[in-house]
Amino acid sequence: MLKNILGRVFTVWGGIVFIATMLIFLFPIWATRFMAEPNRTKWVMQLCRWWMAIFFPMSGVRLTIKGRSKFKKGENYVVVCNHNSLMDVPLTSPGIPGANKTIAKIEMSKVPLFGIIYKRGSVLLDRKNEESRKSSYNEMKQVLAQGMHMCIYPEGTRNKTNNPLKSFHDGAFKLSYDTGKKMIPCIIRGTRNMLPIEKTFFFWPGKASMEFLDAVDPKDFSSQPALKEHVFKLMWDNLSKSSNY
Repeated sequence: MLKNILGRVFTVWGGIVFIATMLIFLFPIWATRFMAEPNRTKWVMQLCRWWMAIFFPMSGVRLTIKGRSKFKKGENYVVVCNHNSLMDVPLTSPGIPGANKTIAKIEMSKVPLFGIIYKRGSVLLDRKNEESRKSSYNEMKQVLAQGMHMCIYPEGTRNKTNNPLKSFHDGAFKLSYDTGKKMIPCIIRGTRNMLPIEKTFFFWPGKASMEFLDAVDPKDFSSQPALKEHVFKLMWDNLSKSSNY
């Protein structure tokens, strides 16, 4: 009972801190619209890193990141992450070194004020629209062609099962295979405990971590399904080392 009450208190506090700190960075991020890519996204990500550097400590999130050295200078990657919580995106976008964009649901771009920031760091996708799917795929290829990383959650939606991962969709692996860009799997832990899927209006501060694994070269595989199977096993095995997904 006490934890449920405190979880709601932390939710209110976290919401206040999120909105207050967002307003500090809203205008500078909006102003990047006058810049050309990839400099626009480089500045958006840097501003988001400063934003999260304030928001996380104030809301009680303690974040550790391992494996940044996996990103080699002069190379850009398709980054694939497991997805357990709404907290994952605020971790990954600033946490991935360099300029990057995330494939994201178009609905969130309609949220007042926050949608401005959301659109700057995302390739928007309307899952109900086949034309949008084709357009977003071409836009992701363009992001890679401009030297930026492309971050994708191959499970598609948050993992609400008791397993380390849900099955993967093909998009991220098709993108890597078609472009020849290497993939970097990213393991996220701790965010499910912060925003439990089974609870509404509940936030519990705590530890979260991101770990980047070794890059996977699509040229080492005879087919896109083989690449997907390999990356899935890598991430499943890593996550299975601990019950803290």
